[in-house]
Amino acid sequence: MTHDLRDVGCKARREILFGIIRPNSRVQFSESIPGDLKALFYLADQSSLEGIVSKRADSKYRSGPTSDWLKTKSFVVNEYELMGVEREPGKAAFALLAAKPGTGKYVGSAFISLGRDMKERVWKRVHEHAGPPPEGVKKRPATQWVGPGVKLRIKHLRGMHKCIRHASLLGFGDDPERPGK
Repeated sequence: MTHDLRDVGCKARREILFGIIRPNSRVQFSESIPGDLKALFYLADQSSLEGIVSKRADSKYRSGPTSDWLKTKSFVVNEYELMGVEREPGKAAFALLAAKPGTGKYVGSAFISLGRDMKERVWKRVHEHAGPPPEGVKKRPATQWVGPGVKLRIKHLRGMHKCIRHASLLGFGDDPERPGK
C-alpha cells in the first residue's frame, strides 16, 4: 500500500521516511541540522561540501521551483590547464580542462561567457598554442586542441568530485590583474 506524503509537512515527512529507509541501503537519509544558516554554510564550505539545502519545517512537498526550500552552493576558484576549446555555431563555447599540466587528463569543461575583449584574448591564445588532441581522448569534431602551457582560472562548484561541475572561466592563470577574484 502506498501513501501520498506530499501534503504532509517536511518535519513529519522526514520522520515517516526515517522509519522506512533501511541502514546501508542505496538510499541515504540526510540528517536535519537546525541552526544558524550562515554558520551551517560556513561549516559545509570548510568541509569541502558543495553546499546546503534549507527547508521550512512545515513545508509541503511540491515539485518544481518553490520558495519553501533553497539550495545554497559553495564555489571555489582553481587553476587548470586548457586542453582545447569546443565551439559549435549557435551554442556556448566550452574550455576543455586538465587538472595537472601536461597530463592530458580531462576533468571537465567551463563556459566561456566573458566580455568581448577577454574572449578575443582566449581565441588568440588558442590559435597561438594550437596542438594535436591528447592521446586517448575521443575525437570531438567541433574542438580546437591546444598544446600545453595555457592556464586558466576557473570558478566551479566545490565538492569532492572526480570532475569539475558548474564551471565558468574567469581569466588566465598568468593574468596580473586577476579579474573575477
